[in-house]
Amino acid sequence: MVCVSRGCKGEITMTKKEMEKGFKEIWDLYRETDKRFKETDKKIENTLKVVGDLTGKWSKFVEGLIAPAVEKLFKARGIVVDKVYQRIKTHKDGNTIEIDILAIDGKYAVLVEAKSTLKIEDVQEHEERLNKFKYFFPEYKDRNVIGAVGGILIEEGAERYAYKKGMFVIAQSGEESVKILNDKGFKPRVW
Repeated sequence: MVCVSRGCKGEITMTKKEMEKGFKEIWDLYRETDKRFKETDKKIENTLKVVGDLTGKWSKFVEGLIAPAVEKLFKARGIVVDKVYQRIKTHKDGNTIEIDILAIDGKYAVLVEAKSTLKIEDVQEHEERLNKFKYFFPEYKDRNVIGAVGGILIEEGAERYAYKKGMFVIAQSGEESVKILNDKGFKPRVW
């Protein structure tokens, strides 16, 4: 017998065989727990992939909702664009820029950031994108670069923030698919 407590006088004692059995049971429990953690990790990984796929599809849906309306929306504001591109991406000096929707003509380049839920952070990121646009796309250096942000949902404060930054705000509309929320007197900032 092996004593497992101090003194071993009238206290709990275990045989070597009982101790080995106890260690084996603990080791088996550890392996089972480890196996379950790995299964849980795999489930979390799969869930994140599905959510990522849905987010990507939802973003494409929002872009697909806004892009067909861009020419009409901006024409009503005196900005007549005749070419609309989606998901324009370029690299320069090891950096990358991606534009959700780019609408151009001989005078303007309108960059639209489309989000399922538009947040102030999205407006800030788009402003950075607008600041870098001519560096990444020097072929448009002679254009008036204008910014717009759009979303199905717009978090509180994001619309006003974009307006103050000089960007158009595009939102889902009941009567049409989307509309510009800015008042008719709005003058966009030119980058």
